[in-house]
Amino acid sequence: MPRNRLPRSASPCPCGAPGTYDECCGRLHSASAQAATAEQLMRSRYSAFAVGDRAYLMRSWHPDTRPASLDLDPRTEWVRLEVLSTTGGTPFHKEGTVAFRAVYRENGREGTLDEHSRFVRHEGDWVYLDAL
Repeated sequence: MPRNRLPRSASPCPCGAPGTYDECCGRLHSASAQAATAEQLMRSRYSAFAVGDRAYLMRSWHPDTRPASLDLDPRTEWVRLEVLSTTGGTPFHKEGTVAFRAVYRENGREGTLDEHSRFVRHEGDWVYLDAL
């Protein structure tokens, strides 16, 4: 998928969940819906990296840990997301973690990013806090 270009509405969602981009992460990116769980927020952030939505990434980052700016490398193509485990992070929790593996391609070579991310509620919404 080309960087900085939203998928067609009928395209599968980059996060790998069932449904189209518009039915899944696209709703969160456009702010027509909010993430109900920490995992849903993490998936939407992965999709934001995949489509180059810098504004959503900044908006969904806790203000205490959010960087002043964010540069996305146009050479990175995000290929696949694997959720490995979750703790907490349901609509009934105030915090949660998601361990995941993100597969990417740069310069024709595949690599992986493994992370155990922490999410918290901020002003009622799930936001990314940091990596453990």
